[in-house]
Amino acid sequence: MQTVHIYTDGSCLGNPGPGGYGVVIEYGKHRKEFAAGFRLTTNNRMEMLAAIIGLDALKRPCDVVLTTDSQYLKQGIEEWIHKWKNNGWRTANRKPVKNADLWRLIDAAAARHNVRWDWVKGHAGHPQNERCDELARTAASGSDLAVDEGFETIQI
Repeated sequence: MQTVHIYTDGSCLGNPGPGGYGVVIEYGKHRKEFAAGFRLTTNNRMEMLAAIIGLDALKRPCDVVLTTDSQYLKQGIEEWIHKWKNNGWRTANRKPVKNADLWRLIDAAAARHNVRWDWVKGHAGHPQNERCDELARTAASGSDLAVDEGFETIQI
């Protein structure tokens, strides 16, 4: 399988508030970037959406190294999601899992690939993470922001 590096970041101007995600995908000598902004969302949702967009952009199964600065994303996919699924998408306290709509999508997207989840400290000079942050913040500041249906429908 081809090895692909995916770098992701999410940003929120207020939490909740306008938000965006940034994704950089590198494979061989190729590089692709993705970004989009939303009018009302959270930082965690943008971190998650970045991972979904990156994984879904791959046209065939790959060995993926996905690098994020989000401990929430990394711990969620590596540690918590299995328990949530077994508990019917409920926490140990029987409360509904936050962002379950996106956790389900991440689970499905990751299942198509062999993914290694790496964490990097944000704002620490990692070139691809800095680029993702720039993409995410620029998208969050845009004028034509999309609706995060999963957030606005549930929260409002």
